[in-house]
Amino acid sequence: MDISDKLNKEFAGQDREMLRLGQYIIEDYKQAALHYARVENSIAVLSDLRIGVSHIYYGGFAKTLGLKPCVDGERICSIWERDLLALIHPDDLGDKYLRELRFLQFIRRTPRARRSRFILASKLRMRDARGGYHAVLHRLSYVAAPDGSGICLALCLYNPLSLDFAGAAVIVDTSDGTMSGLDDRCSVPLLSVRERQVLRLIDGGMTSKSIAESLSISPNTVNRHRQSILAKLRVRNAVEACRAAHDLGLL
Repeated sequence: MDISDKLNKEFAGQDREMLRLGQYIIEDYKQAALHYARVENSIAVLSDLRIGVSHIYYGGFAKTLGLKPCVDGERICSIWERDLLALIHPDDLGDKYLRELRFLQFIRRTPRARRSRFILASKLRMRDARGGYHAVLHRLSYVAAPDGSGICLALCLYNPLSLDFAGAAVIVDTSDGTMSGLDDRCSVPLLSVRERQVLRLIDGGMTSKSIAESLSISPNTVNRHRQSILAKLRVRNAVEACRAAHDLGLL
């Protein structure tokens, strides 16, 4: 299953007025992504969550991975850079998505005035044209709408891992350089204990009525838990929720 669907659902559910406000800052960030590609030789991906498209700028590092450098950029009709994701080691890809889910949770719990300070820095392995793998630094930042009400852009940067850090991923406060472990800052579980109970019973084939009787709660409460689970896992139905939960190690 493509875990990125969970993030797709999360972004798709954002307030439409907030997304409209984001149109006023996209051009500035396209220029920023372009400059990262030119100055840092990064592969820079700016995803416009308002309309589901990405702008990709290939700096010099692209050549190392067997991609054609093109700093002028290209536009794809997805917020997921599939060609780049296909180069990530299979053992790293699921972890990448889970980190991004947890980082998104962290950003949403952070006061609006401070959200722009934080980035997620992760280590990945990416394959070149000869089949060899390179240690890569992946940096992710979310950009809020001008009124701070939601997230309208995501900026991803890929570079060789030249400066190492402890652990597989850290949250960096770019205002002072403080780094903290992702698990330390994002310790709140994706699902509550009760939501896991409900999902486990759903996974076992039980109906909402049976789950309500089993847990001594009302069917309405079960349905509220169902909706919360779908929202948190960014999926459309119970089948996808169970599959996603297994992929994420939640069941």
